[in-house]
Amino acid sequence: MSYFLGVDIGTSGTKTILIDERGRILSEASAKYKLFHPKPLWSEQNPDDWWKATVKTIREVVAVAGKPASSIRAIGLSGQMHGSVFLDKDDKVIRPALLWNDQRTTQECEEIESRAGGRRALIRMVANPALTGFTAPKILWLRNNEPRNYARLKKVLLPKDDVRRRLTGEYATEVSDASGMLLLDVKKRNWSAKLLAKLELDSSLLGKVYESEDVTGTLTKKAAKTLGLTTDCVVVGGAGDCAANAVGTGVVRSGVLSTSIGTSGVMFVHSDDVQVDPEGRLHTFCHAVRGKWHMMGVNLCAGGSLQWFAENLCAELGDNVYDVLNREAARANPGAEGLYFLPYLAGERTPHADPDARGCFVGLTLAHQRAQIARSIMEGVTYSMRDSLEIIRSMNVPVKQVRVSGGGSKSKLWRQLQADVFGTKAVTINAEQGPAYGVALLAAVGAGAYKNIQQACSATIRETSATAVNRKTKRIYDTRFPVYQNLYQSLKKDFKTISDIEG
Repeated sequence: MSYFLGVDIGTSGTKTILIDERGRILSEASAKYKLFHPKPLWSEQNPDDWWKATVKTIREVVAVAGKPASSIRAIGLSGQMHGSVFLDKDDKVIRPALLWNDQRTTQECEEIESRAGGRRALIRMVANPALTGFTAPKILWLRNNEPRNYARLKKVLLPKDDVRRRLTGEYATEVSDASGMLLLDVKKRNWSAKLLAKLELDSSLLGKVYESEDVTGTLTKKAAKTLGLTTDCVVVGGAGDCAANAVGTGVVRSGVLSTSIGTSGVMFVHSDDVQVDPEGRLHTFCHAVRGKWHMMGVNLCAGGSLQWFAENLCAELGDNVYDVLNREAARANPGAEGLYFLPYLAGERTPHADPDARGCFVGLTLAHQRAQIARSIMEGVTYSMRDSLEIIRSMNVPVKQVRVSGGGSKSKLWRQLQADVFGTKAVTINAEQGPAYGVALLAAVGAGAYKNIQQACSATIRETSATAVNRKTKRIYDTRFPVYQNLYQSLKKDFKTISDIEG
């Protein structure tokens, strides 16, 4: 029997699982690390913390499962997308990594679009506009603001790919994660020589691009000793966390859409062909399925909004704070008595691409209590995800089923909210480990246990529950959703003014 590891290097921590050839999870472990905000809207982490967490969790899951090192055949890597690991010629980390939710690169986004010949020209090259969270603006920010560090720069890697480097010694990435760097020709599934030239960036800064199930290397002697594994263990391409989550929930065929409510909120739909939103509101990236693509909408602060409320304003509720907020929110009426929440605590990506956007409550009265506030937060996040769904539907992309995952899927109320706000039943599946499970399956494919990822998903993933639409509640949300959409338009100029005043 062979076994496969799935490692997900997330924003709040790393999660690792071990599965067998049938996709059964034998053990799992997680390790947390710190997130740093040196300035407002800046977001950084220490890449060494990711590596320490990876070592700790791999050693733990192998020990708990009690399997011999020689039977661990392959490792799949997932991770937070867009982050920038800057390395010098000796593979030393030059500075803390800038993360996906870092908003410091507004000027660099403007520079990229200008160098590319305009927003539409950029979209034609790499299928997406320049957004502050993407990696290319971070490289230009380093060049513009920290020239001494930029002079030392020899490689730029994504979070999971820096862990890969430490495992295999290889500089490599794969198509799904590379798509979010804003440097990949998404249609051709390789680096865009045209855009790199316009940005005056050398392709030698970047790793080799693989498909997600391809073997990218084997463990070095040093890494194998550190992990307690063997040098016969291969490391496959893996996937960015969104594509990995889609694989882990079986979204590998046309007609299936997934939602994930974690720190961020993701609306993800499979596509057999390259389909690009000409306005650049949706991302078009390569899928972790060989030769396929996906479209994706992202809310930067989904579960993060409820986390902010729970940890900063409800700390007195103790360790059960989320259970209490869910119970209270469930008792509040749909629509939260006219209270609206805009979940733009870290700016916003889809559909507004506005780093100046701010979170806010609108409609607050003396009658509102904690229950209505909590519910309005959950409703606002779900509205923000419907923004993406509306664009997907307008592009005539088939959506026959919605699969829900992430922390939000564990909440009965949040499952019901998604069904009612989206107008489609919300389905859960048996695999709850999302990205880690997805890349463990990719590892199994890379090691030859399955013919392809579609076969792997068909063999291992099944539906476990379905939350039907409450038609009465759906009508309430259909009435309120346009109000939610209009609030951003009404406040857009004010958000910019606030940003300018605060610097």
